[in-house]
Amino acid sequence: MSLVAQTRMESSLKENDGSQLWLPTINVSKMKEKTPPISYQGKLSKTISIAIFELQNAWRGQPIILEKTRGKKTDGFTISSSERQIQIVSTTDVGLLYGTYHLLRIQNTGIVDKNCSITETPFYELRILNHWDNLDGTIERGYAGKSLWNWSDLPDTLSPHYKEYARANASIGINGTVLNNVNASPEILSDNYLKKVKALANIFRPYGIRVYLSVNFASPIKLSGLHTADPLNKEVIQWWKKKVDQIYDLIPDFGGFLVKANSEGQPGPCDYGRTHAEGANMLAKILQPYHGIVMWRAFVYHATNDDRAKQAYLEFQPLDGQFHKNVLVQIKNGPIDFQPREPYNPLFSAMPNSQLMVEFQITQEYLGFSNHLVYLAPLWKEFFASVPFHTVKAIAGVANIGSDKNWCGHHFAQANWYAFGRITWNPSLSPEKIADEWLKQTFTNEPQFVTSVKNIMMQSHEAAVNYMMPLGLHHIFAGEHHYGPEPWYNMLNVRQDWLPVYYHKADSAGIGFNRSSTGSNATAHYPDSLCQLYGNIKTCPEKYLLWFHHVPWTYRMKNNRTLWDELCNSYDKGVQKVRFFQQVWDKMEPHVDTRRFKDVQTKLKIQSRDAVWWKDACLLYFQTFSRLPIPYELERPIHTLEDMMNFKLKISNYECPTAGFSK
Repeated sequence: MSLVAQTRMESSLKENDGSQLWLPTINVSKMKEKTPPISYQGKLSKTISIAIFELQNAWRGQPIILEKTRGKKTDGFTISSSERQIQIVSTTDVGLLYGTYHLLRIQNTGIVDKNCSITETPFYELRILNHWDNLDGTIERGYAGKSLWNWSDLPDTLSPHYKEYARANASIGINGTVLNNVNASPEILSDNYLKKVKALANIFRPYGIRVYLSVNFASPIKLSGLHTADPLNKEVIQWWKKKVDQIYDLIPDFGGFLVKANSEGQPGPCDYGRTHAEGANMLAKILQPYHGIVMWRAFVYHATNDDRAKQAYLEFQPLDGQFHKNVLVQIKNGPIDFQPREPYNPLFSAMPNSQLMVEFQITQEYLGFSNHLVYLAPLWKEFFASVPFHTVKAIAGVANIGSDKNWCGHHFAQANWYAFGRITWNPSLSPEKIADEWLKQTFTNEPQFVTSVKNIMMQSHEAAVNYMMPLGLHHIFAGEHHYGPEPWYNMLNVRQDWLPVYYHKADSAGIGFNRSSTGSNATAHYPDSLCQLYGNIKTCPEKYLLWFHHVPWTYRMKNNRTLWDELCNSYDKGVQKVRFFQQVWDKMEPHVDTRRFKDVQTKLKIQSRDAVWWKDACLLYFQTFSRLPIPYELERPIHTLEDMMNFKLKISNYECPTAGFSK
């Protein structure tokens, strides 16, 4: 079964309060009924007890034998069945739990073959959620309410949501969670907060989940009054050693640290003339005796004249081979910042002697927050089409989970949490299969519903790219937030690489960022074959055209349209596609409980309105440079550019606009 999967509906009209995930509801009365025998010979650990409990609650088939065998310790498992019984075998307790959830997933998405043999082994050893939760309960780029972690109540009061969170993650194979924001408060390492972290670790442990913490590199200064955080200073090293000893005394299976250093104002080793490798290695050597790791983020950029898309490469590629063996360099999938579409970050093909970890964003910071239905598995598969699976050693995902009743702010945003877990377990899974699994577990097995709604999900990412930033456009969001369009935003005394005009560079001659050899030469950071492909305007894939080239408005595309006409058609295509999503969803009313049907219907109305907002704002603004008409066969703008430029949406980094905001 899976994380966001709710119990299969007994009736298409059954009410649902939206609080469940794709997991089965705990039904105590069901457990009192006669259930198939479940046997296990061995020490009954908490993890095994959970597996038995889940089977007693939800399994509807033959008797089951759980068996732990000798061998290399792994999270993998084997399921074999006959007409009389099913056997789940693993070398670890958590492997048996994963096998249990997989069996329930099969049951809820199809029919269990009475003579099947299934072997599953996770491709990645580390499958980690990154929470950007702050100690005050807010979540940076979190669009589903407040943080799940009630720090003021911990460790004495434990919310039942913690256990459900653990169940959900275990059901899709996620085995690690970073509890706090990468823009970390030093307080998370204080004695008081470490006791709170211990309480969460105790809940998560039986589900195979280890806790990690984001740390502020200047913590020795902030917490103990040292005069420096220089990673080569003996007092600093001793401070970190004592702190790590304290953590492992409280939490023996603590996973390690995530570090954002010398990026966006965060302190780091470069403040003391040291390299990222020297800073990461200092922590890694201290963690190594405990088998802990350091995840060192490569998201760095500075107020320089260098193209922002080049800066992480320039800073990290020369350090290849210098990182300690328990350091993972955590790299965002693209070279800018979780854009709706980016080419892959060239660091993935430029650091063969380092342990690399990809960072995806599950929360939709640049994709309509929790108001827009955008299924992200196709985006992540697009990354893996360029970066072979084995290139990275682990996967992290910036979580989209909060205190909202439906966990993620949008019922379909749960699918992205689910898809992330499934891809970290098996990156070969297709987005279609994952969507199919999630829909059947979360809503219904009814074929018309599954086929129709899966079609929406599979088209949703491309639709969002089209109505936001097609053909390689990027980072043309509003200045104070990343929700709506503001391609004209160009404030004085603001860093250029924070401004949309820095990225689209629209003028009377054309539009786009020239990163070819005649521009910033960012194409040179890619392997030779891709450098030539991307660097030539004639061969550059059109989905990246304006990422790598400044293109004349009248340039002829492969379909013989001019660039301007293709841009207009792309925006219009995105708008029409979202309207199609509305039509399809409205037809699904007989198959969905009333609450969730109306919730999704409302969100699709917002998305449709926002798509028009994006289309009108961008085309009317870019038209002031192209001086060309919007093709007459396309829908006319319903706003004026003046109205668009005067509209200011007042939201913070921590909230999603409500249905009632007006433009």
